[in-house]
Amino acid sequence: MTIEVGNIVEGKVTRITDFGAFVELEDNKSGLIHISEVADVYVRNVRDFLSEGDNVRAKVISIDERGKIALSIKQLNRDNNSDGARQARSPRGPMQRGRGSGDMRRPQRQLSASFEERLSKFMKESDEKLADWKRKTDSKRGGRGSRRSD
Repeated sequence: MTIEVGNIVEGKVTRITDFGAFVELEDNKSGLIHISEVADVYVRNVRDFLSEGDNVRAKVISIDERGKIALSIKQLNRDNNSDGARQARSPRGPMQRGRGSGDMRRPQRQLSASFEERLSKFMKESDEKLADWKRKTDSKRGGRGSRRSD
C-alpha cells in the first residue's frame, strides 16, 4: 500500500522526543506524530501516551516536498467518532499506553448563568468596588469635597 495523504497507516514507535514520536512505516519509511497530534487532550509529555515499541495506527496528514511524513492519531480518532457522540479518552487507550500519571484533562466549567446575568453581577461588583475606593480616597483628603485651609 502506498503512503498518501488521508491514508491510515500502521507502524511501530521507534523514538520519542519532546516534540513527538517517530514511527517506522512500511518500505523503511518513517513518519512523525507531532505532540499536538497525539491526543484530543492536552499532551504535556508524549511518553504519557506512547512508548517506544508500541504499534500504532495513524492518519497521514501531510507529506512535504522532502518526503517527510506527518501523522496524526488525534485526527484518526476524530474520523472514527464522526457520528457526533463525543467520548472521553484517557491517555492510556488501547493504542496509547505509557507510563503516564493518568488523564491530564482539566475539568470543563459549565456556565449556567446567561450573559445578561453575568453582566449584571459584574456591574454590581464594579459599582461596589468603585464606591469603596471613593470612600477611602475621600477620607484621606479630609472628607467630602472639603478643602484644607492653609
